[in-house]
Amino acid sequence: MSETPPPPVKTAAAAFILVTVFLDMLSIGVIIPVLPRLILSFLHGSVSDAGLWTGIFGGAWGLAQFIFSPIQGGLSDSIGRRPVVLASNFGTGLDFIFMALAPGLWWLLVGRIISGMTSASISTAYAYMSDVTPPEKRAGVYGLMGAAFGVGFVIGPSLGGILGGGLHWGPIQFTGDHHYPFFFAAALSLCNFLYGVFVLPESLPKDKRKPFNIRTANPLGAFRFLARSAQVMRLSVMYFLLMFGQSVFPTTMVLYAGYRFGWGPTEVGLMLAVVGIMSAIVQGGLTGPIVKAVGERKALYIGVTASLIGYLGYALSPNWMIFVAVIPIGALGGLAMPNIQSLMSSKVDPKEQGTLQGANMSLTTMGNIVAPLIFGYVLSVVTRPGVAMIYSGTAFLLAAVCTLLCLWLATGVKQSLKMESVYGDTPATH
Repeated sequence: MSETPPPPVKTAAAAFILVTVFLDMLSIGVIIPVLPRLILSFLHGSVSDAGLWTGIFGGAWGLAQFIFSPIQGGLSDSIGRRPVVLASNFGTGLDFIFMALAPGLWWLLVGRIISGMTSASISTAYAYMSDVTPPEKRAGVYGLMGAAFGVGFVIGPSLGGILGGGLHWGPIQFTGDHHYPFFFAAALSLCNFLYGVFVLPESLPKDKRKPFNIRTANPLGAFRFLARSAQVMRLSVMYFLLMFGQSVFPTTMVLYAGYRFGWGPTEVGLMLAVVGIMSAIVQGGLTGPIVKAVGERKALYIGVTASLIGYLGYALSPNWMIFVAVIPIGALGGLAMPNIQSLMSSKVDPKEQGTLQGANMSLTTMGNIVAPLIFGYVLSVVTRPGVAMIYSGTAFLLAAVCTLLCLWLATGVKQSLKMESVYGDTPATH
């Protein structure tokens, strides 16, 4: 089966997708330093209580993504990528306004659920770039998208820490508020929607679309779709394990760093900015050259191994200096995800890229339902009175176990840029 060359796409449109990914990460990053503390302010409780509720919030967000990711992926294969991306940008902007004005914990939880529904468009963004990128260049493009995540993660937590915690430096005296980051994120998403209305063309030609099918546009149908190819399913499970482990950061980092090292929103925001800078360097600057030099499979090994070392370091660091020193090693873990995505997309029919990304995101968000609950509960247990401080990093040890399983699964991944038919693992020529 031959694949039709990707349609030409305007530079402005490709840039818009990268900006969309960047702003999605920025809007998530902006609220990372303040959301747990906003929850804590509603509870008037302890770090242990806040850890448990932060996990509940994360699980609710993941559940919304779990349900709506395959729906958005199926819709994008049916009606095109453009309307799905734009609708999500608009909905995300309105939702952040809702969260900023939430008068209590339950209102904030409802807003977080809506946020999970609207942020499910990330899968459509990846499908868009798959539409317009030749298979042999997708790892590099996915690396650029990962870099956009990283840059958003640099700026987002830094701004969130300042907007939420304030900045007092020389003549600059700014008093922050926990609600400011939400208004800022809303403005970004709505501006991105308006920008996209004027510059974003459709990437999926009508002859490549397929009717919307509720049998695949739901979580169970999505898993059946992935299971049609043993290699795709293996890669999806690896993707799931990596994303499961990464949930430890938004779920526990703010409270963990405050408990372990005495950091506030500003310090956490700066630390996450360092993480984002390193990730952007790896995914935006190193992924392409490393893949060219050693191939996707070996690059995948390097990334997963680096993530494993990073989680162990975060868990066992006796002080903040060693914790920060581990960040560059952990950042090399950014090599793993673009190569997993590239290998997966090369094994699926061009007409099913949206379905693939939606199914993959659904599998990932299944982890996002469970992971925050588990990590939040673990943090709650290890920060109770009487528990030794050294155990406070247990959540990161659990993330390391997930990464070790991913490394084991990687031994069975085939190095190939040729598409495998999802109807049977037989290679087909592009």
